[in-house]
Amino acid sequence: MQVSSPSFTNHAGRTGKFSRLEKWLLPLVFRGVGPVPMRLQLADGESVAPPGVAPRFTVRMRDLRTLAEVLLDPEIGFGDGWTDGRIQVTGDLVAYLEAVYESMERAAPTPSWYARLVSKSIASRQANTLEGSRKNIHSHYDIGNEFYRLWLDSQMVYTCAYFVSQTATLEEAQIAKMDLVCRKLRLQPGETVVEAGCGWGALALHMARNYGVRVRAFNVSSEQIRHARERARQENLSGQVEFVEDDYRNVSGAADVFVSVGMLEHVDPKNYAGFGSVIHRVIGDRGRGFLHFIGRSQQGDFSRWIRKRIFPGAHAPSLREALQVLEPFGYFVQDVENLRPHYAKTLEHWLDRFDKASAQISSRYGAEFERAWRLYLAGSIAGFRTGTLQLFQIVFSGAKSASLPWTRADLYGDPQESSEWIPATY
Repeated sequence: MQVSSPSFTNHAGRTGKFSRLEKWLLPLVFRGVGPVPMRLQLADGESVAPPGVAPRFTVRMRDLRTLAEVLLDPEIGFGDGWTDGRIQVTGDLVAYLEAVYESMERAAPTPSWYARLVSKSIASRQANTLEGSRKNIHSHYDIGNEFYRLWLDSQMVYTCAYFVSQTATLEEAQIAKMDLVCRKLRLQPGETVVEAGCGWGALALHMARNYGVRVRAFNVSSEQIRHARERARQENLSGQVEFVEDDYRNVSGAADVFVSVGMLEHVDPKNYAGFGSVIHRVIGDRGRGFLHFIGRSQQGDFSRWIRKRIFPGAHAPSLREALQVLEPFGYFVQDVENLRPHYAKTLEHWLDRFDKASAQISSRYGAEFERAWRLYLAGSIAGFRTGTLQLFQIVFSGAKSASLPWTRADLYGDPQESSEWIPATY
């Protein structure tokens, strides 16, 4: 790549030309991320861009240290530089990240040896043991309910919503998601449900209130459990819903249905067999189950920067990986759906609300915290838009489960069309 030697002013105020080192290093960024349509600028100087590409964004790095970190690990280098204010992006941040993801997928489809080493190092420090999981969950979910209340929906549902129409509000779409989960499980009054990883309790309360089931919901987040119990008390549902502050590995007691929404991401793949044994302990061969999780089309490590800064211990499994939870116990997979565009739209709503509360967030939690979470939300939107991330829902049942619907019309069409039920062993 031919790069000119433009003048620049460093942040100390000296005007000059790019040094030989800078002239050599800057193009290497494009070798790592591909021909992203951006101008790359060091300090206050002129910019360089990939040949034959019309730049749509300007990325300004404060100093050589920042440039070196980006060259060593583009993901963590950019993420930390953005968070610390050493990197600025002119242009729409989500659109920029989309362009980077798409370009990097072509330029570097497999992580470098250094990226793999960093990923393993992060994973070793964030192992999802009983103690480690509690620590990981606490660092993400127990930073204060008031923070999440600023940008989630009114029920504080922190998982993918389901938009029946493009004009649906976030509140409407989250209710529609919870109802879709219940319909997929064909919940019946009087049944018992175990939920692993219940967030702030919205789904458990929805199931009990609208479908007449009894729910035991488990979670290791103290803040979330406290909020969920208070909601149950206010809605007079404490007799139907029990919120248990404990790890999924300690779930006990039999139930008709097992539900996990947004929790599989916190289970290390090494523990999938153990997770499956918990499910089998609860529903045996006669029950029904549901897994809802962020995933990937191909097996790979979850974002190093997100695990470092936002979501310690997280992993987004491929479908093949996720099925390792179910296959050893002979569960029948009845339905798989990908709600990827719905999560992109959910995140757009979250980021919009986050933007409106950004001054309040910065004032209360600090500028670096606000920038890190903005990048996390923007990057997640880009991930779901480009297909780097997927959102899978799997419905499964035991080999001796009582019955199955003849069609899926009760999920998306006229319930009368699927009134005929057939034995599960047909």
